[in-house]
Parts: sequence; C-alpha cells; structure tokens
Amino acid sequence: MPTHTLEAPRLDVARRLLDLLDDTSTEPRSDTQLEALTLAVAADLPVLLWGEPGIGKTAALNQLAEALELPLTTVIASVHEPSDFSGLPVLGDDPARQGVPMAPPDWAVRLVRAGHGLLFLDELSTAPPAVQAALLRLVLERRVGSLRLPPGVRIVAAANPRSSAADGWELSAPLANRFVHLQWVHDHEVVVRGLGGVWPVATLPRLDPRALPEAVALARHAVCGLLTARPELVHRLPTTETRRGGAWPSPRSWDMTLRLIAFATAAGSDREVLSLLVRGTVGDGPGLELMAHMDRMDLPDPEDLLADPARAELPERGDLRQAVLDGVVAAVRNRPDRSRWDAAWALLVRALESGAPDLVVVPATTLASLRREDWDVPAAIERLAPALAVSRRADLVGALGPRTVRR
Repeated sequence: MPTHTLEAPRLDVARRLLDLLDDTSTEPRSDTQLEALTLAVAADLPVLLWGEPGIGKTAALNQLAEALELPLTTVIASVHEPSDFSGLPVLGDDPARQGVPMAPPDWAVRLVRAGHGLLFLDELSTAPPAVQAALLRLVLERRVGSLRLPPGVRIVAAANPRSSAADGWELSAPLANRFVHLQWVHDHEVVVRGLGGVWPVATLPRLDPRALPEAVALARHAVCGLLTARPELVHRLPTTETRRGGAWPSPRSWDMTLRLIAFATAAGSDREVLSLLVRGTVGDGPGLELMAHMDRMDLPDPEDLLADPARAELPERGDLRQAVLDGVVAAVRNRPDRSRWDAAWALLVRALESGAPDLVVVPATTLASLRREDWDVPAAIERLAPALAVSRRADLVGALGPRTVRR
C-alpha cells in the first residue's frame, strides 16, 4: 500500500489541531496604542509602527484589517526595486506623441479595483535609500506609477530599530516626516490573554457628529496658539541622522497633528492616546509642549476666579493648579486693586484647603509683595501662615510689612 495513503489521515488530524489553535476570539479592551493606531487610520494618515522583531506588529495589522473588514495587502519594501513603486515604463505605439506610461505593480491594481484596503509596508527600515525615495510619492500622494490609490485605502508601515534590523537603514528625513510614528510595545496582560484565545478587538473610533465643529476649532486654536508663542517650533530638522528618521516638527507634521487633535477630540479619546499621537508626529519635545499648552487652554480665566473666589473650582492636578494661582497673581499685578488683592488671598486659602500647601507658597509671597501701604493685611494670612515653613513665613511677613491684620 502506498505510503501517502497511510499518512493522509495523520495530516487531517494535524489540520484539525491547527484549526483549534487558530480558533480565537476578540473582546473590547482598553488598549492605548491600539486606539492611537485606529485613530490615525481613521484620520487617513500614514502610520509607522516601530518595535523589536516578534513584538506583534504584523499580527496587530492582520487583526486590524480583519476587524475593519479591509483586504490586507502586504508589501515588503526591502525585496522590491524602486520601479515597483514608481512604475515600470511601457512603450506604446507612438511614445514621441503619447509619452511613456508607467505601469503599476499588480498589488496596486488590486487595491484600485477593490476601492478600499489596508496597504501594509513591512520591514521599512530594511529598504535601501533608493527604494525609500520611490516610496515618497506613494506615502504622500498615494500614487503608484500612473495609478492613484482610492480614498478607501489606508497605509500602515512597520519597522525595526536599525540596531535590530537585518541590514537596516535609517529612514530618510523626507520619508520619516510623512508618517505618524508609534512605538509598538507588548502588553503582558494582552499577550497572556491573547495566547489564551482572546485578543483585544480593534474598532474605528466613534466620532460625535455634534462635536466636529468644536473639535476643529480646538485643534486649530491649540496648534496655532503654540506656534504663535514658539515660532521656532514650526520647522526644526534634527541634527542627527537617527533623529531625522523619526518624528520631528515641520509644517507638514503640524498639519497632521492638527488633524489628529480634531479626531481625538471628536472621539472623546483620553489624554494618553492624544499624547502618543502628538509626540509620534512632531517629536517628544514639541509634542509635550503642545500637550502642556492644551492643558492651560482648559484653565479657568483668572478674572472669573477673582470675581467670585468663594465659588472658584481649581484644577486637581498640581501643575495646573500652580499655573492657575500664578495667573491670578499676575492678573492682580497687571491691574492692582484692593478688592482684587483681597480676592486673590481668598483664592489662596481655598487652594490651601483643597490641595497641597506647598503650591501656595510662591503665589502668596509674590502677592504679598504687591501690597500698597494703605491696604490692610487680610485675615486670610493667619490661615495661610501655619501651613508655611518658618523661612517662608518670615518671607511672607517681611513682604507684607508691620501692618495690622484686618479682622
């Protein structure tokens, strides 16, 4: 009896075992990096996932394509020639009159025919400079040869750090500046639960239609406000080759940032997700400055607080509370008046009673130095003094001068 007839049942059993191993399910689960990825995909921005080999970048893209019901087209950039992205010349009947068209590769034709899909550019950091140059037009203009990819196609790439990439190259600055860079790391709990058969599900964000105009206004106000105050951040090309291959600020990346803020705001995403996206677009330094600027945008107006200190609501976060108190003192300095000075002391007492005492030290000392000779020392001083260190208390008393405390 032929050997293959005996082995066939064994292969069938092996196939059934493989099917059981592949039988996994998904569940809704909070995952910051997965939410950041889906937001960038929804915003139609090219995303580049950075991570060590075996971290799960490819698996995440396969799961994302399945969850979004998008056909996945994987192209390993390092095994292609530049002509595979720019197109191969095809001679027609009369090239002198009709020109020489550039024929696109088959994967691009399939995407155009489907009208939608997820284009996955894998192993991007192993692509030589010539291939990276050919990818520029694909990533920015969505053109491959004479074809233009339809709006329903999204682009996601993956790369390993040069230190762990086989024959790796640094990304060129023009190509890197076209991506939202996300550092892809494994979550222990997600991996364990996934190996147990349940992976987190990737879903596109739910955008609130009523919030769209306000989301756009907020995004523009945030980006334009920061760049007005810090014009040197509009364009800052890194000085090292490694940093040029990551996220850095330029008019292009700020435009991408603006779009991501609008999408994250309309989706109600939390601060951590927005921080990942912003820092992955303009870099850590400018991104953190923008996040701090946005935090200050939500702070209450010092004039409103001075008008009704008894009903003032101060931020819980220490850095934001400090910024509010400093703003109140600055408002009194700009327009000194006894009633405003008294209101500022009332706010400091309110801050002392509802937060860390050390946050009122500097504002109290500065406010004391603004006192005019005919202004009595408010009774609030007696409530603040016990919370201050002896040296700080002496500074405060020295700034106020030997005046009678008003009861």
